[in-house]
Amino acid sequence: MTIEAARNPHPIYFAGAFATGGLLTFMVHLNGELARYGNPLFSSWTAHGTGIIAAVILLLLIHRRRRPKPEQSLRAPLWAYFGGISGAATVMLTSTAVNSPLGLSGTLALGLAGQVVFSVAADSWGLFGMRKRHPDARDITALGLVVAGAALIILFGRGAA
Repeated sequence: MTIEAARNPHPIYFAGAFATGGLLTFMVHLNGELARYGNPLFSSWTAHGTGIIAAVILLLLIHRRRRPKPEQSLRAPLWAYFGGISGAATVMLTSTAVNSPLGLSGTLALGLAGQVVFSVAADSWGLFGMRKRHPDARDITALGLVVAGAALIILFGRGAA
């Protein structure tokens, strides 16, 4: 991606990111229901099992034989394969939290705050092979607003914990 493309992303990326937020909310709710009738481990196994089935079906439907580009033939670093561990932990933790007094909105608000805090830290320290990008005043302000928004949802929202 060029620097200009990174500065002016296509609107489809914004729409996709927004839609992902809606899908995440739906997923957390469904996983919470599975955990409520079973347990968080059952919820995680079911979510990842159905995810595998969906991925295989999609691969069979859209797979086209293509030769990998030379830059794509490099192997991913070993730590990149541990995304499934964080995914399983995320499903189990959100499945538990959504069935607590936090509810769906509180769980997602705290989750968003955690994502923003961790992403600013990852940018700042260059974690996982990322280019270091030190936060500026706007980043810190945005971080504070997200955390404050999460606190407002949890402490003063309808159905506050």
